[in-house]
Amino acid sequence: MSDVAFRTEEWLDAAALARLERRVERGLKQARSSGSASLLSVTSRCEAADDPTAIAVRSRRGEEPWFCFEQPDRRGSAIAALGCLRALESDGPDRFTTIARAWQELAGSALADPPERAPGSGLVAVGGFAFAPTGSASRHWHGFPPASLIVPELSFAREAGATWLTVNAALAADDTPEDVLDRVDRRLSELRTGSLPLLDPSPAGAYEVASTMPPSHYEEAVARAVQRIRAGELEKVVLAREVEVHAPIDHDPAAVLGVLRDAFPSCYVFAVGRGDATFLAASPELLVRREGQRASTVALAGSTRRSSDPAVDDHLGEQLLQSDKDREENAIVARRIARALRPHAVWVTAAPEPALVKVANIQHLGAAIRAQLAAPLGAVELAGLLHPTPAVGGEPGELVETLIPALEGLDRGWYAGPVGWTDSVGDGEFCVALRCALLRGRTARCYSGCGIVRDSDPAAELAESEVKLQALLPLLAG
Repeated sequence: MSDVAFRTEEWLDAAALARLERRVERGLKQARSSGSASLLSVTSRCEAADDPTAIAVRSRRGEEPWFCFEQPDRRGSAIAALGCLRALESDGPDRFTTIARAWQELAGSALADPPERAPGSGLVAVGGFAFAPTGSASRHWHGFPPASLIVPELSFAREAGATWLTVNAALAADDTPEDVLDRVDRRLSELRTGSLPLLDPSPAGAYEVASTMPPSHYEEAVARAVQRIRAGELEKVVLAREVEVHAPIDHDPAAVLGVLRDAFPSCYVFAVGRGDATFLAASPELLVRREGQRASTVALAGSTRRSSDPAVDDHLGEQLLQSDKDREENAIVARRIARALRPHAVWVTAAPEPALVKVANIQHLGAAIRAQLAAPLGAVELAGLLHPTPAVGGEPGELVETLIPALEGLDRGWYAGPVGWTDSVGDGEFCVALRCALLRGRTARCYSGCGIVRDSDPAAELAESEVKLQALLPLLAG
């Protein structure tokens, strides 16, 4: 579908436009009295926006930040954002707390509508966190700090067929009302609707796929980890691989994103664009969802392949359910999550038995965990409390924090870190960045990891990592 433009009054309804004008006046008074910029926000039902992700892709200015976060099977849930009014960044072991406090202060002073509509509507901050406190140091992770949430200029939130548009503006003391309204009008006039581009089914030129470390390195790392587990030093460690895809032309993140959301509708399909790079994924794993005083998550660990033959697929799933190795791996994750939540909750409940979680090319063991919070911890703080779970790190966490980079020999960057959003009252949702790739020009870096326990076999773990890589490799390697 070709691009379609709309006038400002077609993006924002009359009531929202009136609130915008009032808040501009009020915000300018605040900015002039305080000497510092103020932030305003208005939210409106938006009939013109049926595909927030496509609008973000088609309307991006140059290399400005953009963000998309969907789970199509969950009532068509989608959030998309464009631009950057404020960048909240940090690093180190306190990065989650630092970002949470900065966001609370900023959101608390903003002139904004309450988030009473679709999840993610209203004033939000979007982005993610590296796996390690000082991760993303490698040059190819430039633009993705260890902790980075962005307050966008525009954001869309869709659920159950209804879409809401939020317009944010920063007001300086020397602005005039006309300046601010002109900026908003110009930004809205640049929005374009349409469809995501299609992935070229027969690209010209040769593709090269290569592990940054030879496969034998991964098998040796698994063998060393198993030795330490059997010696009683640790219970579990997750080891990851990095595979590079060098293409004859630049990778198209929007086209890849379109294929991912069609192929993995039950997953968290996201894209985080920074400069000339895009980090995207189709992740099956929820880290935490916060809705008021309720927090929910899933212990996702233990995997096997899928089959196109229903009988074989069911048999593989039954084998996974009965596997002592995989059940042990899942139980380790569930125990740690419950232990982390319990001091902050009135109650914590976990599924007594794991169930099968099936996505397009793989099936996992998953155990749902819910908690009633005793204190008003926001989504960012909860993400910091739970990250990294043993599903992507290991147990005990303090030991594996240093063991993982020593065995893997790579900078995970945002792989296996939390990616998502939070709103002005602390609700929000973060998934774990799995089945992911970092795209920059003609190079794509794909990541996958496997949980290693005492019964792990190096060759079998290498094969499982290959299965997980199949979520993205076929799309990126022609």
